[in-house]
Amino acid sequence: MPATDPDQLLAALDPEQRRVAEAVRGPVRVLAGAGTGKTRAITHRIAYGVATGVYAPTEVLAVTFTTRAAGEMRQRLRMLGAGPVQARTFHSAALRQLRYFWPRAHGTELPSLIESKIGLLASAARRQRITADQALLRDLASEVEWAKVSNVRPDDYARVATARGRSVTGHDAETVGRVFGSYEEVKRGQGRMDMEDVLLLTAGMLADDERVAAEVRRQYKWFVVDEFQDVSPLQSALLDLWLGGRHEICVVGDPAQTIYSFAGANADYLRDFPRKHADTTSVELVRNYRSTPEVVEAANTLLAGSGSEGVRLRAQRPSGPTVTYAPYPDEVAEAEAVAAKILRFRDAGRTLGEVAVLFRINAQSEAFEEALAARGIPYVVRGAARFFDRPEVREAVTRIRGAARSGEGTEVVETVAAVLSGMGWTDRAPTARGQTRDRWESWQALVDQATEFAAAGGDLAAFVDDLDRRAAEQHAPVADGVTLATFHAAKGLEWDSVFLCGLQDGTLPITYADTPAAVEEERRLLYVGMTRARVDLSLSWALARNPGGRGSRKPSRFLDPLLPDDARSRPEPARSRKVASCRECGRPLGTGAEKKRGRCEGCPASYDEALFERLRDWRKVRAADESVPAFVIFTDATLQLIAEHKPRDPQALLRISGIGRSKVDKYGEDVLALVQ
Repeated sequence: MPATDPDQLLAALDPEQRRVAEAVRGPVRVLAGAGTGKTRAITHRIAYGVATGVYAPTEVLAVTFTTRAAGEMRQRLRMLGAGPVQARTFHSAALRQLRYFWPRAHGTELPSLIESKIGLLASAARRQRITADQALLRDLASEVEWAKVSNVRPDDYARVATARGRSVTGHDAETVGRVFGSYEEVKRGQGRMDMEDVLLLTAGMLADDERVAAEVRRQYKWFVVDEFQDVSPLQSALLDLWLGGRHEICVVGDPAQTIYSFAGANADYLRDFPRKHADTTSVELVRNYRSTPEVVEAANTLLAGSGSEGVRLRAQRPSGPTVTYAPYPDEVAEAEAVAAKILRFRDAGRTLGEVAVLFRINAQSEAFEEALAARGIPYVVRGAARFFDRPEVREAVTRIRGAARSGEGTEVVETVAAVLSGMGWTDRAPTARGQTRDRWESWQALVDQATEFAAAGGDLAAFVDDLDRRAAEQHAPVADGVTLATFHAAKGLEWDSVFLCGLQDGTLPITYADTPAAVEEERRLLYVGMTRARVDLSLSWALARNPGGRGSRKPSRFLDPLLPDDARSRPEPARSRKVASCRECGRPLGTGAEKKRGRCEGCPASYDEALFERLRDWRKVRAADESVPAFVIFTDATLQLIAEHKPRDPQALLRISGIGRSKVDKYGEDVLALVQ
């Protein structure tokens, strides 16, 4: 129903949201915590202003950061009787003004908008005699975008970038500045503009032509800006030109969700808003309608006493499950345990679309893709390609397959390392963030897979077969599936059940977060991840990267105030693998019987425990016969999967995660006999 009665509009709001809606005259700042209904508050404010006659709907401009958010806002405004209000992204609003006013102001055609900087940057790099692959070009594109939204010119880039600790892997700031300058020359020479130019040219036009500026200001008299903590210096400057000294503006944001500082976002504009705009009305939205009290309390505790500001949330939902914290021996065990829990969710009738697995970097998705695919659980990778669809992974697998066919090498790790070295991999990670780092992480995941495979006795041909199997399984069509995403890609989304994984120091905070400000941004990333959960929230970390590795990793320092008393102090490396947790629910194990069983007294096993014990006994004998550690034959996680799926033939055995052709040939007959 289009609600045009002002009292009806206010009746739908809580007290704080109502204060926002009633503050129809600016300036207004809304500090809106996660899940507190900020979009509801600001759309009702706009609708209330229209219903009371304060606003003419065509004179209101609501600005968002994504087209999805703009579409959602337009839909809500239509339902509230304020359909003619414009809701656009910064770029969409600016481009509309440019296309209308540019020919009149300049008497020329507007430069054509490019879809990607990569082609022009490739030409600019060649002018500077730099050989640039796709990863470097993408990193250069990101750096050019940062410079332009931060109002940094090519001539000033080296000085400013050095002062702010900016870097592009493999190139100094002076070189990047020269490429930036060449890019601008190439672009101008072709009569083209990029997305940042849309804002720059609009700002320049408004600053230089008073007639255009006056017409824009007559059109838009009331402004609302969502996600104001993500505003860049360039966007702030454009907003000031739209306002033209007026103060009829409402901004909404959350400093605790500032996670894009590396891309030019500056939360100071939100924090300092009352200094810039006298007599600001400030309202805090603190009632969280999304998450259970358990999730809310954990999120509040994470930020308490830290350098990351934010409102203290107050939960409005009924109590739910406790937040769980679980260490796992290695990343494979962590992924297998998470997948096993998701399988139980599915078997209990839960909707897979309401489950998410979140992590710090894209390369971490592969272990979870493998574990979910092995159980036939569909999934979607959000914000990135699936692991085996990534260009660097596709090329690497093709080259490894070629090496196997040509007989260039037989030793798995040595051959894989040699192939990847030829593509640019080294055993040292790049120190900077960006596509170069992401590509290295993907390659490193392949090296880790090769290391694990070789430890189990597999040869190069079998390893290639195993890669092909993984790729085939992970390319299954997806309908309603589990979401796999980085913390960044999860911003603005929510699910019933959320697993936050890989929460060990060095991954979160990431190793290149080497300043206090950067570390605090990593804390806020975790906060964003935690506040995506409505009901179930599980946090976990791996004590080693690979099965059998030394368990020397420590849980993220951010977890210190959150961990239960018996796990509050991080274990010393020599003892870290002795932390016992339930393989089913992740809770710490208490009694000796529970530790021997590997699960809580009340947790049902997801597999045939008697079969699992027979497999373990068999493995112990084989390991002694072959004079190898037991995990080299099969890890516990693989034995659990065998006991869960009970394969009846070699092909079914091949579909079990962690089992390739060489293991089937070597151990398949024994395993199938035990199953039968």
